[in-house]
Amino acid sequence: MKSATIPPLRVTQELRQAVEGVLKVDESLSSFVESALVKQIEFRKMQKEFIARGLAAREASKQSGKYIGKEKSLAALDVILDKYHSSQ
Repeated sequence: MKSATIPPLRVTQELRQAVEGVLKVDESLSSFVESALVKQIEFRKMQKEFIARGLAAREASKQSGKYIGKEKSLAALDVILDKYHSSQ
């Protein structure tokens, strides 16, 4: 597969210095930017899927007429958080 390029990115000197200040040993600016792009793409895909699941759940609730109140939802999340914190 042929490689492609990303258009040049113009940034402030301060931003460039900040990036260069956090590069790992043997990490190039190009590899840092590529990694950031990959992570942002993955994040946006997960975000899109999350929203789609939420909208589907909303539609399913409308169809069935069954809803879970916020108190019950928050209590369930608290249980998950408690389990997480106790395992740390």
